[in-house]
Amino acid sequence: MLLGQSRGIAELAYLLDEAPKDVEQDLEHFLKSLRRMPYHAVIEPARCRQCGFVFRHKKLHKPGKCPQCKGTWISEPRIGIERD
Repeated sequence: MLLGQSRGIAELAYLLDEAPKDVEQDLEHFLKSLRRMPYHAVIEPARCRQCGFVFRHKKLHKPGKCPQCKGTWISEPRIGIERD
Protein backbone atom coordinates (compact mmCIF):
# COMPACT_ATOMS: atom_id res chain seq x y z
CA MET A 1 0.00 0.00 0.00
CA LEU A 2 2.89 2.38 0.66
CA LEU A 3 5.30 1.28 -2.04
CA GLY A 4 5.70 4.09 -4.55
CA GLN A 5 3.00 6.32 -3.03
CA SER A 6 2.52 8.17 0.23
CA ARG A 7 -0.47 7.95 2.51
CA GLY A 8 -1.53 9.38 5.85
CA ILE A 9 -2.41 7.41 8.97
CA ALA A 10 -6.13 8.23 8.62
CA GLU A 11 -6.18 7.01 5.02
CA LEU A 12 -4.37 3.78 5.94
CA ALA A 13 -6.71 3.20 8.88
CA TYR A 14 -9.72 3.61 6.58
CA LEU A 15 -8.29 1.22 3.96
CA LEU A 16 -7.38 -1.38 6.60
CA ASP A 17 -10.58 -0.88 8.62
CA GLU A 18 -8.53 -0.36 11.79
CA ALA A 19 -8.24 2.35 14.42
CA PRO A 20 -5.70 5.08 13.52
CA LYS A 21 -3.88 4.56 16.83
CA ASP A 22 -3.37 0.85 16.04
CA VAL A 23 -2.18 1.62 12.52
CA GLU A 24 0.31 4.18 13.86
CA GLN A 25 1.78 1.68 16.33
CA ASP A 26 2.09 -1.02 13.68
CA LEU A 27 3.60 1.44 11.23
CA GLU A 28 6.24 2.59 13.75
CA HIS A 29 7.28 -1.04 14.25
CA PHE A 30 7.30 -1.65 10.49
CA LEU A 31 9.50 1.39 9.85
CA LYS A 32 12.08 0.00 12.30
CA SER A 33 12.03 -3.30 10.37
CA LEU A 34 12.79 -1.53 7.09
CA ARG A 35 16.41 -1.04 8.19
CA ARG A 36 17.11 -4.68 7.29
CA MET A 37 15.36 -4.56 3.92
CA PRO A 38 16.28 -2.98 0.57
CA TYR A 39 13.68 -0.25 1.13
CA HIS A 40 13.55 3.06 2.95
CA ALA A 41 10.75 5.19 4.32
CA VAL A 42 9.94 8.61 2.93
CA ILE A 43 8.09 10.72 5.48
CA GLU A 44 6.56 14.06 4.56
CA PRO A 45 6.10 15.81 7.92
CA ALA A 46 2.92 17.48 9.13
CA ARG A 47 2.62 21.13 8.15
CA CYS A 48 0.46 23.99 9.34
CA ARG A 49 -1.57 25.14 6.37
CA GLN A 50 -2.13 28.52 7.98
CA CYS A 51 1.45 29.70 8.66
CA GLY A 52 3.60 27.01 6.99
CA PHE A 53 5.25 25.68 10.18
CA VAL A 54 6.78 22.22 9.55
CA PHE A 55 6.66 19.68 12.36
CA ARG A 56 9.43 17.15 13.10
CA HIS A 57 9.81 14.05 10.91
CA LYS A 58 9.65 11.63 13.82
CA LYS A 59 5.98 12.17 14.58
CA LEU A 60 3.57 10.08 12.50
CA HIS A 61 0.33 11.39 13.95
CA LYS A 62 -1.34 14.66 13.14
CA PRO A 63 -0.66 17.32 15.80
CA GLY A 64 -3.66 19.10 17.28
CA LYS A 65 -2.39 22.66 17.20
CA CYS A 66 0.44 24.64 15.62
CA PRO A 67 2.95 25.89 18.21
CA GLN A 68 3.70 28.97 16.13
CA CYS A 69 0.28 30.42 15.18
CA LYS A 70 -1.96 28.23 17.41
CA GLY A 71 -4.00 27.28 14.33
CA THR A 72 -5.61 23.88 13.90
CA TRP A 73 -5.54 23.72 10.10
CA ILE A 74 -2.77 21.10 9.92
CA SER A 75 -2.01 18.63 7.15
CA GLU A 76 -1.40 15.05 8.19
CA PRO A 77 2.09 13.57 7.80
CA ARG A 78 2.37 11.24 4.80
CA ILE A 79 4.43 8.05 4.73
CA GLY A 80 5.69 6.22 1.68
CA ILE A 81 8.22 3.49 0.90
CA GLU A 82 10.81 3.45 -1.86
CA ARG A 83 13.30 0.87 -2.99
CA ASP A 84 16.98 1.64 -2.32
